[in-house]
Amino acid sequence: MIGRPELAEDPEWATPQARLPKLAKMFQLIEEWTSTLPKWQVLEELNGHNIPCGPILSTREIIEDASLAANEMIVTVEHPERGAYTTVGNPLKLSDSPTRITPSPLLGQHNEEIYIGELGLGDEELRLLKTGGVI
Repeated sequence: MIGRPELAEDPEWATPQARLPKLAKMFQLIEEWTSTLPKWQVLEELNGHNIPCGPILSTREIIEDASLAANEMIVTVEHPERGAYTTVGNPLKLSDSPTRITPSPLLGQHNEEIYIGELGLGDEELRLLKTGGVI
């Protein structure tokens, strides 16, 4: 398949045990072959021989891959300042525990929730911290 039919008959390459000491050379030969072809053609040819493989996708290819978007591996998130952007979704898909990807919070966005709700400060204490430049 890689254009080196003579290797199939060569006893130095005929068995996995014979090839193992030449692993670096074997990878070099495969790399020389794959570097001459588009990755999608390599994928098709290897899959045609039941050789497990997968392409290395560029960022653009990942973002534009319809199957990744359909499986919510790539999602679009609305951010209040940045606007819409594409990011990685949650790779774990649990039927009883769905997740939602949300934007990162703005600076201080959850101050009230933390200071009052979690730390127990009163509204007046929070106001004094704000006016005093503490937060």
